[in-house]
Amino acid sequence: MVSFAALSASYFAHIGFFNPYLSLWLKDQGMTLWVIGLMGSMQSLSRIVAPYLWGWLSDHTGQRVLLLRASAGLALLGSLGMSFQEMPWLLGMLFFMFLNTSGMMPMTEAALSHWVSVGGVFDTHKYGRVRLFGSLGFLLTVCCAGAWFENHGMKDFPLWTFWTLLAVNVSVWALPNARESVAMRGHQASVFKELLKAHNAWFFTTMFFHVLSHMCIYFYLSLYLDHLGYSKTMIGLLWGLGVVVEIGAFYTQSRWIHRFSLGQWLMICCACMVLRMALTSFCSQWLIVLFLAQALHGVTFAVQHTASISWLATYFPGRLRGRGQALYSIVAYGVSGVIGSVAGAWLSESYGLQSLFTISLVLALIGFACASALHLIVKKRDNRLEA
Repeated sequence: MVSFAALSASYFAHIGFFNPYLSLWLKDQGMTLWVIGLMGSMQSLSRIVAPYLWGWLSDHTGQRVLLLRASAGLALLGSLGMSFQEMPWLLGMLFFMFLNTSGMMPMTEAALSHWVSVGGVFDTHKYGRVRLFGSLGFLLTVCCAGAWFENHGMKDFPLWTFWTLLAVNVSVWALPNARESVAMRGHQASVFKELLKAHNAWFFTTMFFHVLSHMCIYFYLSLYLDHLGYSKTMIGLLWGLGVVVEIGAFYTQSRWIHRFSLGQWLMICCACMVLRMALTSFCSQWLIVLFLAQALHGVTFAVQHTASISWLATYFPGRLRGRGQALYSIVAYGVSGVIGSVAGAWLSESYGLQSLFTISLVLALIGFACASALHLIVKKRDNRLEA
């Protein structure tokens, strides 16, 4: 578990500085909101292609760790291209880098869920203990990078990218290289049969709208706060607060997450997202309200993430694990990310940055409706099984 904790810490340390400050770095290069949205969409576009390819390879070879090492090394190689900031070249380098980093998380989650499952049952206690190190890594870099960029400017962004990805490579090589059993011939299409079942279809629909409502935070929160006059240090602290609460949720979740079903937790997460978007959209001039909105990240992300990984471990087990995780990454973060980044650029150019958070409030409401439908379907199914 120590090696998985190290990988989680280093991977999210990279994400912790890269995602919040990429838009500010691109702005510092003189790029427009349209170009920033296009650049941001490269990460989401890669999540439509890369996760399933890496997941398919890992399921059919059983070599998840070997493939993780390959993807981490290629991502590090791609980061070297960020020193050349001409628009077409940078666009290509970002896409190449994202093609590899986007495949890492589904493979890591698949390998980790295998290690923390006991007798086929997903252990939320062990999972939370490992995953909280990722939150700690994120917290460290989001706060340190904010202070660094405030004092030294954004010119060192490519160097931060290289060193954090180097740390990811070191941690990947520390993982135990145990080969898992490979998929059985003749079952390649079974993952899509599972996807078409009503409960899984509603789960992925819920996650699509829930994560789509998050995209304005992932892509545009830093720009929004910068527009409102908040310093880069304060932006880092606001991001950091969300992660502190996230750490608390991951650390304590095994004590209380069993009190509700997975469907009920998804409803709660979506309801909290509605509140978070309302506060961010309409009350962002008050710092204390922004802190409250960011504190809801413990539910809208941490609890939602654990509930989602538990769902995938339950309904996409064994040989379906890698591809189930990949589909989750594609639907929840790939498709929604492309829509969120590109549509967000158009909305912000046309109607201002606040409009993104208002639209996201509506998306969160749709996600809540989908989660409610999911809960009813699972409840009816369980009642039939008990009868």
